[in-house]
Amino acid sequence: MASFLTNIRPGGAIADFRSVYRDAGPNRWRYVLLAALCTVGTFGIMVVTQNWKGERKLPEVTYINSWPADRTEAETRAFILANQKKKEADAAREAAYAKDARDMWKAVGKASGMDVDAIEKQAEADKAAEQAKADAAGKPVPQAKVGN
Repeated sequence: MASFLTNIRPGGAIADFRSVYRDAGPNRWRYVLLAALCTVGTFGIMVVTQNWKGERKLPEVTYINSWPADRTEAETRAFILANQKKKEADAAREAAYAKDARDMWKAVGKASGMDVDAIEKQAEADKAAEQAKADAAGKPVPQAKVGN
């Protein structure tokens, strides 16, 4: 901060202001008055619209309970089991969508004259090689997105 302040020369700024003021011509007082009115107007609007009196009202906090505080262990286990079944159903549905998408793209590839079986075997070989390489390094392999 001290090195920044050493480069500041107010004399140069004042000299620049004088030269701009002299070059403004006979309308310079109109421009000064217009600039002053804009500044006073802006700060006046800010003063009128802001309220600095009194303390800030604190927000009201609404707590949402997703389960009753007095639920039993059996109810908790039943909720977890139902949630797990829902997750498994969603995963199965997503896997079915991915399989349908793969089958569709295979059909497009076959219609285009591509050898989709060879491409799929090469992809599986690449995935197995990547898995073996990751196993050797001791790092997990990032899983592919659905549909790949």
